[in-house]
Amino acid sequence: MDELDALTTDLVSIPSHEDETAAGDFIETWLRDETDADVTRDDAGNVVARVNAGVGESLALVGHHDVVPPAPRQLTGDGDYVVESDGGRLYGRGSADMKGAVAASMLAFRDAAESATNEVVFASFVGEEIGGTGVRAALDAGLSLDYAIVAEGSTNYSGPDRTDVVVAHRGRRASTLVVSGTACHASEPERGENAVYRACDAVDIVRESTFPETEVLGHTVSGSIAVTEIDGGSAWNVIPDHCEVTIDERTVPGGYADLSQTETIDGVEWVVEQDLPPMACDDAEFADSVLETARRVHEQRGDSTPEQVTKPHATDAGWLAQEGTTCLVYGASEPGEAHTKNESVSLDVLERCYETYREVAAEW
Repeated sequence: MDELDALTTDLVSIPSHEDETAAGDFIETWLRDETDADVTRDDAGNVVARVNAGVGESLALVGHHDVVPPAPRQLTGDGDYVVESDGGRLYGRGSADMKGAVAASMLAFRDAAESATNEVVFASFVGEEIGGTGVRAALDAGLSLDYAIVAEGSTNYSGPDRTDVVVAHRGRRASTLVVSGTACHASEPERGENAVYRACDAVDIVRESTFPETEVLGHTVSGSIAVTEIDGGSAWNVIPDHCEVTIDERTVPGGYADLSQTETIDGVEWVVEQDLPPMACDDAEFADSVLETARRVHEQRGDSTPEQVTKPHATDAGWLAQEGTTCLVYGASEPGEAHTKNESVSLDVLERCYETYREVAAEW
C-alpha cells in the first residue's frame, strides 16, 4: 500500500496537460528499473512494456498519462501540481483520471510478470483526453493486442464500495450543422433566406431522430442525441445568412443515428467533427473470468460484490476494440470525480484495483 501510494503521488505530481513527455519519461524509467520487460517508447510518446513477447495470446493493462488542464487550486505558484492526501484519498489533477490506475497497473505488471506464462503487456498512451491520438498512433504503427483491461473508471457503478467490470461503453460523435442562407434587411424578410429558420428545421429532424440500442453480454446499451449549441445572425435588423448548430451524439456498438437526413433541408451541411468509437466485449468467457477474479478480491477485502455493467463515456478501449482487441474496463475512478477541481482517488480502491490486475495478469 505504501509503495502504491508513493508511486501514485509521484506520477500525479508530474504536469502532463500540455506536454506528456515528463510523465512518459517517469513511467519508462520506472519500468526499465523495476522490471525485466522489453520497454519501448514510440514517436508519439506512448510507453509499452512486454514480457513473454509472442507467447500465446496477449493481455494488456492499459492506461493514459495525459490529463485535462488543472483548475487554479490544483497548481502551485510555480506551475507544479498540488498533490495532497486526506481521509484515505489522494487529491490532484489526474489522480482519478487516471494516473492512480496507471500506477496500480505498473505495479501489477511488475509483480505478475514472473508467474505469467503468456504474453503480458503494460501500455500507457498519450492524447486520450483529446480523442485518443496516442492509441491511434500506436495502432497505426502496428500495435496489436489480443485482450486488454483498460483501467478507466468503473467504481461504484452498480452500487457503493465496489469496482465493477465494464463490458461495453458508448462512443461519442460530435457534429455540426453548417447552415447557409441569403441576407437581407429584416424589414423585408421575404427577400432573403433565413439561415436560422433552416437550422430550426434541421434541428427538428435531430429531435425526431431515433438513436440505436444494442445488447452486449445481456446488457442493454442505448445512445442519445442532443443539440448543445446554436450560433447565428449578425445584427437585430439583418436576416441571417449563416447559422451553426452543434450536436452531441452518444453512439452504441454497431449503430448510429441517421443525421445525414438533416441535409435534405436546403442550405444545410452536416459535418462530423469527432467520432470516438464505442466498445463491446466480444468474449463472455473473458468477461466472466475477470469478474470472478474481481469478486474474489472484493470478498477477501470485505468489500461489496461487483457486477458486470456498461459505461456511458468513451475511452481508448473503443479504438482498441475497433482494431480487434477484446476489451474490458476496470478502474478506480468513481462517477463525477474526473476533470473536477477537487479530483481525487481512494487509495483503498487503488489497492483493490492493483490486486485484481495482478491476479488476472499472473494467471494469464
